[in-house]
Amino acid sequence: MLLTDLQTIYERDPAARNWLEVLFCYPGLQALVFHRIAHRLNKIRIPFIPRFISQISRFLTGIEIHPGAIIGKGVFIDHGMGVVIGETAIVGDYALIYQGVTLGGTGKESGKRHPTLGTHVVVGAGAKVLGNILIGDRVRIGAGSVVLRDVPSNTTVVGIPGRVIRQNNSSSNILDHDKLRDVEAEVIRALFERVKALEKQLQQLEPQSSLSPTDVDNEQTDKAKNNNSDWMIEDFLDGAGI
Repeated sequence: MLLTDLQTIYERDPAARNWLEVLFCYPGLQALVFHRIAHRLNKIRIPFIPRFISQISRFLTGIEIHPGAIIGKGVFIDHGMGVVIGETAIVGDYALIYQGVTLGGTGKESGKRHPTLGTHVVVGAGAKVLGNILIGDRVRIGAGSVVLRDVPSNTTVVGIPGRVIRQNNSSSNILDHDKLRDVEAEVIRALFERVKALEKQLQQLEPQSSLSPTDVDNEQTDKAKNNNSDWMIEDFLDGAGI
């Protein structure tokens, strides 16, 4: 299984240059080695030692994996700082997990309380997958998303809470993180366009009347403010500040 993990790193990380560097400088691989030892000891019900090994691993790698978690082959935890994987979590083969990811629970319930990830799942940086939910095969979870419900296979999920934005992932490159939709921005833009259309209809319905110079000045000031606010909204929707 260690050879499979090493091969996966070479396939997915262009910065991996040699075996020695991967073995000693990749905390994700080191955390998996520690976990596989702790998990075997946990399965035969040895007390204390499995948790102690997991805490040593957390101290050395910044990655916390409970000994009870089930991790498949070929899993790659990239960078890994801040990754937390709970006791009853199941991670399928060839999953790709980035830094800051949490596979956690939602309360103090007993039994299966952590998520199950299928094969070839990609979980973006900072994403939180919470509760006893099922993430299907070949699912992509966008960075910073919070997933609280089951996700069908071959889909892409983004947002808080996570929503499916793409069915039937067709790209063969699992590292294509630049092609995710901004659902919130799309909804805001749609509402913005609807408000502008309603304002235009109101202007057409307003009776034409003679205005005093003061009223004309006030109307021009209001138009200037509206134009300025329109520009600010457009700037925000186009990614201002990035």
